[in-house]
Amino acid sequence: MFKALMMRRDDETGKATAAFEDLTENDLPEGDVTVAVEYSTVNYKDGLCLSAKGGGLVRNYPHIPGIDFAGTVESSNDDRYAPGDRVVLTGWRVGEMFWGGYSQKARVKADWLVPLPEGVETRQAMAVGTAGFTAMLAVMALENHGLTPEQGPVLVTGAAGGVGSVATAILANLGYEVAGVTGRPDTNDYLKSLGATQIIPREDLNETTKRPLETETWAGCVDAVGGPMLARVLGQMKYGASVSAVGLAGGANLPATVIPFLLRGVNLLGIDSVMQPYDNRLAAWKRIASDLPMDKLEAMVHPATLTDLPQLGADILAGQVRGRVVVDVNA
Repeated sequence: MFKALMMRRDDETGKATAAFEDLTENDLPEGDVTVAVEYSTVNYKDGLCLSAKGGGLVRNYPHIPGIDFAGTVESSNDDRYAPGDRVVLTGWRVGEMFWGGYSQKARVKADWLVPLPEGVETRQAMAVGTAGFTAMLAVMALENHGLTPEQGPVLVTGAAGGVGSVATAILANLGYEVAGVTGRPDTNDYLKSLGATQIIPREDLNETTKRPLETETWAGCVDAVGGPMLARVLGQMKYGASVSAVGLAGGANLPATVIPFLLRGVNLLGIDSVMQPYDNRLAAWKRIASDLPMDKLEAMVHPATLTDLPQLGADILAGQVRGRVVVDVNA
């Protein structure tokens, strides 16, 4: 027997509620690899999946949320994995369409797993999670489009969130001058501890402007906000600079003009972490092992257990979660 946080929907009200249940391996879905889950985490998508309506992401009930997990292989029908291997899973609609990591055991397709690189423990992998994996992909995309530390400061919007925190730490560790945007003054010291050298109040960039171009300021940007802030930032990018778009906390609409693209050659790079090919995942996790300072990662961590998840789901939707939550599913 093992424990899992199970979501079940009431057929009359259409609302889903979470409860802890004891399951057996026979209850798990079909898959190639059975993993003894050690840690999971909390992302914005998890908050949606834990909500009464499933955030439009959960297709079928009963359902186990948790879009990330890390643990040790218990059994495998795939030659790539053997009992005892340490693995991590992010993306692939796990925790949305498929049962996820808010459980002490999981069974998934082998293609969805990635072996953990040397030097990264399962707890650290969930301190990284989808948020950190996405941040690394965003930094790699900027580098692939020519960004170097000598070109000037890099802006990180939503800097105190999961993606923003890891992006700030990675960029600072690589020698970049990092400017972090936050709407919470109480996170200023936290962002500086991650390596941010400049803190920009959110309201400074939330103010709309009719000017499609402003002073060339940023050599690159990791944007977790979208909406009007992204539109404003596009007009502040240096000539030929790139923005990695990773989120939409500020809205899905982009009230921008094409002027920054036409007159300054600005690049807007979409970052998807869900369906990334296997080789890209391996490359990103290798870079995480080498370029993310683990002491800074530890400073972002807020420990939690399975029993904390319903409240944490509500908190992250309300913008009340800072840094990275690491959930010990066996505690």
